[in-house]
Amino acid sequence: MRRDRAFDGKFVTGVLSTGIYCRPSCAARHPARKNVRFFADGAAARKAGLRACKRCLPDDVARDEKAIARALDMLAGDEPPKLAALAEAVGYAPHHFQRLFKRLVGVTPAAYVRGLRSRRAEEALSANGSITDAIYDAGYAAPSRFYAETNGRLGMTPSAWKKGGSGITIRYAIVDTSLGSMLVAATGKGICRLSFNEDQKDLEKRFPNARIEAGGAALDNLVKGAVDAVENPSSMPDLPLDVAGTAFQEAVWQELRRIPPGETRSYAEIAAAVGRPKAVRAAGSANGANNVAVLIPCHRVVRSDGSMGGYAYGTEIKEKLLEKEGATDVRQG
Repeated sequence: MRRDRAFDGKFVTGVLSTGIYCRPSCAARHPARKNVRFFADGAAARKAGLRACKRCLPDDVARDEKAIARALDMLAGDEPPKLAALAEAVGYAPHHFQRLFKRLVGVTPAAYVRGLRSRRAEEALSANGSITDAIYDAGYAAPSRFYAETNGRLGMTPSAWKKGGSGITIRYAIVDTSLGSMLVAATGKGICRLSFNEDQKDLEKRFPNARIEAGGAALDNLVKGAVDAVENPSSMPDLPLDVAGTAFQEAVWQELRRIPPGETRSYAEIAAAVGRPKAVRAAGSANGANNVAVLIPCHRVVRSDGSMGGYAYGTEIKEKLLEKEGATDVRQG
């Protein structure tokens, strides 16, 4: 009923009234339960006289996963192929493979490559190497390409990143909410930190060389929007964010933002949704690396047994956030 991609390949759903069988995530309208029968795989469904759905192609699940795994290896190389060459190498038409890749990985192949390059550059810059060398080592053809691709993602120039935020102005405000004290901090591009029970000193530790200033009127609209997000999660405003991570982290964060208020997902479900079902721990780490609580709703992720799991600001705040949203599928434990 959830159309959960995590179960694709584990069983198929047969619809006796139409004579077809589908993968669990098929987008077709749900059939009447009396017409449904479950099968271990496509072979069992075909033996019962059913044929494969032409919309979701249930027999292609294993092929899709192998193709994506091979594509990820190819994209991680020094000279990642363009979409057409990549699709041809794994046996798909370009437009179909683009959709498949985004559905399983969470981003397009081009965005995935940009994320890899950006992360490599960040690591090189953090190691105090030459900025120019770091850019070329990360796989960029020229420094101008680095600036073009990372504009709006890093939120800082390479020099500022290398120097721990030097030259960047971050404005902040601390406001009271029904969940306690909330810190909202933003660069000129958007909110870079939303946290509970933190103060200016915590912000300075996170951005040791940035210029930290009290927000004033320039931050009022962002603060109001952040408070609205906490107090009225069902109508969360679309606020600009200045956050960046690896391609995998950003795919996880995108998936978190797709979870509707009042619903939760397990770490395993998030990992599967971004096309890496075995990366449950990595999904948990990406969840924990979120710098903007509530706006990227990491509180909506719970353990597979339904228990609350951890939260950077304490499970009490997590519980209250879920209560505000009307979540009913979380068991205490």
